[in-house]
Amino acid sequence: MKCLGVVGGTNAGLALEGVTERPVATEWGEVSVEQGLLAGREICFVRRHGAGHERLSSAVDHRANIAALAECDCDAIVATTVCGIVDPAQPLARAIVFDDLFFPDNRLPDGSPCTFFARPGQQGRGHYIFGSPFSPTLRAACLAAAASGELKVRDGGTYAYVLGPRFNSRTEIAWLASVGATAVSQTAGPEAVLAGELEIPYALVGFGVDYANGVQHEPTPVEELDANIGASGAAFSAIVAGVAGRLAETPFDTGFVYRF
Repeated sequence: MKCLGVVGGTNAGLALEGVTERPVATEWGEVSVEQGLLAGREICFVRRHGAGHERLSSAVDHRANIAALAECDCDAIVATTVCGIVDPAQPLARAIVFDDLFFPDNRLPDGSPCTFFARPGQQGRGHYIFGSPFSPTLRAACLAAAASGELKVRDGGTYAYVLGPRFNSRTEIAWLASVGATAVSQTAGPEAVLAGELEIPYALVGFGVDYANGVQHEPTPVEELDANIGASGAAFSAIVAGVAGRLAETPFDTGFVYRF
């Protein structure tokens, strides 16, 4: 039976059947994984920020989270993130299934290289090579799930990863816009790279909750921001459930690692 891994961020939550929670030990720390059924398929769910959003983005241990899902033998990973919109033409309160990544420094929050294979001579070391950092077939399943749920969704866009926990200045957002970023948040860049290193198909679904600093003349009102965060949960759940229902019929692809 195929298993779908899910990494959820702010306002993450899934209505799993028969859910159990267990600690999964990894070289990078212990991760709490919720396991249950959704759309008749096994789901392994990791709360990126921990219970009660205890970890800010700068304290998330991405290696532990992805390694835990690998330990659970997940066949693919769908991640979710609420995000700030950089492209002024992109409406708020709409899902985005990203197809490209802006993460040029390739560093984890602690400043170390974003890799599982940092030691010289380490078995499995190599170069992650991809046409897209997000699995095309897994992206297609996310888009099909959104269509089945009659959700408004953008097909494609560049996800820009920034460290945080502070938000970006107007100049920094203008820089992201200049390289074609669609939206920005503070978590999913390392996940995409680390899942790729383990050759696990990975897709990222965003949900625009506000316009990033300087994109509009006036900032998004707090009331609208809160409402959009609230709406994101139902959209994420519908897409994940739709992908889970397609697990058996879809051979998901990914890049490969040229190992030494």
